[in-house]
Amino acid sequence: MAEQQEKSALPPHFTHGGLPHLGSLHYDELRSMTVLIVDDVPDNVDLLKAMLTKSGFTRVLTAASGKEAMTHLRENMRNHISTVDAVLLDIMMPEMDGYEVCRTMRAFEEWADIPVIMVTANATWQEKVARESFDAGATDIMFKPIRRVDLMPRILSSLALKKERDLRKSREQELETELAERRIMETRLQHLVNHDDLTGLFNRRRLEQQLEIAVLRSRKKQRFSALLYIDLDHFKVINDAEGHITGDCLLIEVANLLRREIGLNDLLARVSADEYAILIENTTEAAVLETAERLRKLLDAYYYRTDNHCYHIGASIGIALIQPGDVTGASEILARADQACYVAKTNGRNIVHLFNREDTAMVTLRSAIHWVPIIRDALTNNKFKLVFQPVLDIQNRRADHYESLIRMVGDDGKLITPNNFIPVAEHMGLIHDIDLWVVNQAIDVLQNLPAHQSHIAMNINLSSYAFQDKALLPMLREKLEKTGVKAERITFEITETAAVANYEQTREMIMKLRELGCMFALDDFGAGFNSFRHLREFPVDYIKIDGSFIRNLAKDTVDQSLVRSMIDIARTLGKKTVAEFVEDRATLEMLRDWGADYAQGYYIGKPQAEFTLPELDY
Repeated sequence: MAEQQEKSALPPHFTHGGLPHLGSLHYDELRSMTVLIVDDVPDNVDLLKAMLTKSGFTRVLTAASGKEAMTHLRENMRNHISTVDAVLLDIMMPEMDGYEVCRTMRAFEEWADIPVIMVTANATWQEKVARESFDAGATDIMFKPIRRVDLMPRILSSLALKKERDLRKSREQELETELAERRIMETRLQHLVNHDDLTGLFNRRRLEQQLEIAVLRSRKKQRFSALLYIDLDHFKVINDAEGHITGDCLLIEVANLLRREIGLNDLLARVSADEYAILIENTTEAAVLETAERLRKLLDAYYYRTDNHCYHIGASIGIALIQPGDVTGASEILARADQACYVAKTNGRNIVHLFNREDTAMVTLRSAIHWVPIIRDALTNNKFKLVFQPVLDIQNRRADHYESLIRMVGDDGKLITPNNFIPVAEHMGLIHDIDLWVVNQAIDVLQNLPAHQSHIAMNINLSSYAFQDKALLPMLREKLEKTGVKAERITFEITETAAVANYEQTREMIMKLRELGCMFALDDFGAGFNSFRHLREFPVDYIKIDGSFIRNLAKDTVDQSLVRSMIDIARTLGKKTVAEFVEDRATLEMLRDWGADYAQGYYIGKPQAEFTLPELDY
């Protein structure tokens, strides 16, 4: 009955069980928290523990002294965090009283946030005890006798406070961790802005920045600097054979090798997959060349070993000087060094090359920049055309064969000769499209000839790359079937140099084209050192004697002997001869007397849009 009256006397913010409304914090969470009771009187400990147990608390620790309380606190730690959530602490205890326990707890960060409720006997000096308790760091104070209806709201409020403090501290730690990770990430990103992620070297961006500074220093301080551009020669072989992981390991090793060799003030950067650059300031041309050669030898002597293989790489090195009087920017210096490295590669690799504006490879490259869009436009918009030069049958004085020659129609309507654009097309990979255009166009011309010219045959010039193009044979077969043009009317011309460059592959393609019925002429015959051996082994129907033997034939007795021997040997091998660059009557008559089969040149007829042959008197 007394208990019922006690419950009914509770303030309105308490529940039936004497438990306060504490917002979103669930009672089960609070009752599962750990409470430590510290009192040297066993009856007091039992009473407080019974109150807590009756209110549903499941984790209650007890201590009979201040020292034992400190032991509990030290033992109940997890990851440097105390698992004790609140302390009911008696003030009056021997040896170590409640004040000292509380002050000790507040001195350590691990226990500083644990709520401490001081418990003491009722006395007239309550105000003094309260002040001393709070000065020691207590959270609350209760005077005996303790009633459960008073204890529960205080202990629950303290635990709720502890819970909120823990949540806040956890959130603060999360924020600190997040900020620390963000700072690390920002530092990492800042590092990546200027460094290569794989090797740790500076990257192209940082190199360009330092190049700009080096150029300004060169102008102001009148001193030389230089940029070395290093390209590994056989990296792709290793990367393809062993895989990208092995390739990455090689790149790191090379980076470390170069890092050990450069000066303290030199800048080493990785500018692309297998390319490095070294900026050397305040130097001389001789010193730079010496450094570059030393690095070349170092890389030439380097071997990369895997489990099963040992690879040699080597490197090509290009050098661009930064000179006081040279008004240029960082991008131009980098381009020059890259171009010099390109020349080193085209000249055989594993060499050092100093940038020179007059390098043939660079002239071709600059020419390509101009011609490539023009060539593409011509292919797209049909701005090529064929002209035809007669090939005279010397004995019969007639022209049944014509050589087709490509021209480009310029914007002004004038014809552009192939020596302007064919080298660029070969270099830039556009020659295959041109070859196929020529074949298509030549067959279309043969198909559309009037009946009285249906006997005319066409000599078609193809590049040295055409006979490695697998698209040529099926395209030609389909074109001949579609148009009805006989394959015997087509003679493909191939230079001796092109035939030798890819001998087996070219010979195989020629055999397949001959099976269709096409014929072949070996062009520029005699210009090489092995001409007669090639003539014996190569499956051709005609040989075209190189023009260098024909131009001065009437006056040069040596050329006369050579040409006569070529005609005799060709006849012995069952092949017909064509003499190029016939430019006068005397030369034509000599060729006729020696038994040459065909003649071609300006005396016979210039390249024209029509099939024409002037009247010849010989």
